[in-house]
Amino acid sequence: MKRLPPSSWRRGARSLLQRAAFLAALLASPAAAAESESDAPDADAFARVVVAEAEVRSGPGITHRVIHRAERGEAFLITGREGQGFWLEIALEDGRTGYVLGDVVEPVAIGEDEVERPGTPGFFAPPALQRARGGFALMAGVFDKNGYSELRPALVLAPAIALEGYVGMHLNTEGKGVIYGAGGTLNLAPDWPVTPFLHLGGGGYTTFPNADAFVLKDETVMHARAGGGFLISLRWRLLIRLEATQAALFTADSYRNTYGVFGGLGSYF
Repeated sequence: MKRLPPSSWRRGARSLLQRAAFLAALLASPAAAAESESDAPDADAFARVVVAEAEVRSGPGITHRVIHRAERGEAFLITGREGQGFWLEIALEDGRTGYVLGDVVEPVAIGEDEVERPGTPGFFAPPALQRARGGFALMAGVFDKNGYSELRPALVLAPAIALEGYVGMHLNTEGKGVIYGAGGTLNLAPDWPVTPFLHLGGGGYTTFPNADAFVLKDETVMHARAGGGFLISLRWRLLIRLEATQAALFTADSYRNTYGVFGGLGSYF
């Protein structure tokens, strides 16, 4: 058998090594690509306002009402795109869906771990007090040791200050009582999703006894009340309002203390 020279052995070994390295790289490349894709941070598309003020509307067109006015630099998560007129569907921080014209924003991709990533809708939302002009709440609970329900409209003067009217009713075995009045509310942290507040109010209290009542009288007295609680801001501008009050019912020659604990749902707009 003819023996190959040493140089031929070296060339053959080198060729085999090159082929093995090529096959190893070919097999490893899909796994490496998959690993690099899994390691890459997820990025979402945001619309950043590039004009002084942009109108966010309830639908894709100028005939829809304006639900938010965004200032330059604000960014919103893009959730869809409408073909007509290049309207972008975005998610506001309070969970509502809005539409903005593509000419007034710049689409940007922002990863989940980036420091400047804007907020996205969650279970809790920023309170609507910063831009609200009015609001209301429907509540129920206990007042003067009886079941109670109350309607409370509000006029928002500033994020921290609101004027509120109220009318409430409670029923007992001898009749019913109606409390009505107005007061002021001080929101101690109007930019927090859970906002503590203080309330002072006063007005009248009228009782309507049943025909067979023995204790309850048909009368109207004055009342003053003070208390506080929490506003819990949820998505879509919904609020959970929890409140406890101490009230004084009085006339020129009588005085009586009572309390109220109630909660319910409301909204600012």
